[in-house]
Amino acid sequence: MDVMEVQQGSGSGFIWNAGGYIVTNYHVVQNGDAFSVTLNDNTTYDAELIGAEPSKDIAVVKINAPEAKLAPVAIGGSENLRVGQKVIAIGNPFGLDQTLTTGVVSALGRQIKSSNNRTIEGVIQTDAAINPGNSGGPLLNSRGELIGINTAIYSTSGSSAGIGFAVPVNIVKRVVPQLIKYGKVIRPGLGVSTIDDNIARRWRIKGVIIHRVQPGGAADRAGLNGIVQNRWGEIRLGDIITGINGKPVTNFDELGTELERYQIGEVVTVNILRGDRETSVKVRLQEL
Repeated sequence: MDVMEVQQGSGSGFIWNAGGYIVTNYHVVQNGDAFSVTLNDNTTYDAELIGAEPSKDIAVVKINAPEAKLAPVAIGGSENLRVGQKVIAIGNPFGLDQTLTTGVVSALGRQIKSSNNRTIEGVIQTDAAINPGNSGGPLLNSRGELIGINTAIYSTSGSSAGIGFAVPVNIVKRVVPQLIKYGKVIRPGLGVSTIDDNIARRWRIKGVIIHRVQPGGAADRAGLNGIVQNRWGEIRLGDIITGINGKPVTNFDELGTELERYQIGEVVTVNILRGDRETSVKVRLQEL
C-alpha cells in the first residue's frame, strides 16, 4: 500500500494541558529550526520543541500563552472503538484553518511505517477527509473526545482518497507524558542486542535472535544467551526470543511493541527457543 505522510512544514495539533503543551506529528516538526503555533483566536506564539518520538510519529511543543486561551482536548480511549463508529477530524487542510470533517472508523488494527521505518501498530483507518495540513490534528469520537492523531493518508494524488490513518490515543497517552517529563520516551528493554530480521528470515527463523547479552544486564541475570563463537570460528546460535508472556513475536518490531506494554522494573516471561527446546525465563525489565 502506498501510504504517505502529509505535508511537512505546516500542520495541525491540539492542546494537551493548560501548561501550554501541544501535541502534533513528529513529521510536522521534523527538520524544523523554528516553530510557531496559531490558536483558534488567530493569536500566534513562538513554540519550543519539547520532545519527539519518531517511531510513533508524535511530537510535543510548548507555548507560553495565558491559561485562559488554552482549552485542552478531552482525552478518550481507543480500546473500545468499533468499525462504523462516527469520527470527526479537525485540522487546517491546505491552510484552511479550523476545518472539520466527519466520517467513520473504516478499520482497526492497521499497521503503517513511521518516518524511521518502525511499525506503528493498532492504527485507526477512517474515511474522514484528511488532507495536507490535517497532519497532527485530533481525531475525535462523537462525544468530542480524542481517540487518535491524524497522521497519514493513502493517496496517489496527495489529497484525500477516503483512506486516512490515525495513531490511536492509547499510544498517545503512553508517549506524551514521557516527552513532557523527559523529552524522550524511556523504553523498557531486556539488555540484549539482536540479529537483523533479514538474516533471521534468510535462516528461516521465526523469532528474534539474541546476538549479545549485556554483561550484568537484565537478560544476563536471567540466564539468556547470545551467539557464541569458539576458537575454531564455529558459531553456535544464541537463544531465539519467540514470545513475551506467551504473546508470539516473530521480529524486532513485534518484540518492541510487546515490551512497550510494560514498565521498567516489571517482570515478564520471555519465551525462547534454545537449540531444539522451547523454554522460558523470567526477566525484570531494565531501561533500554
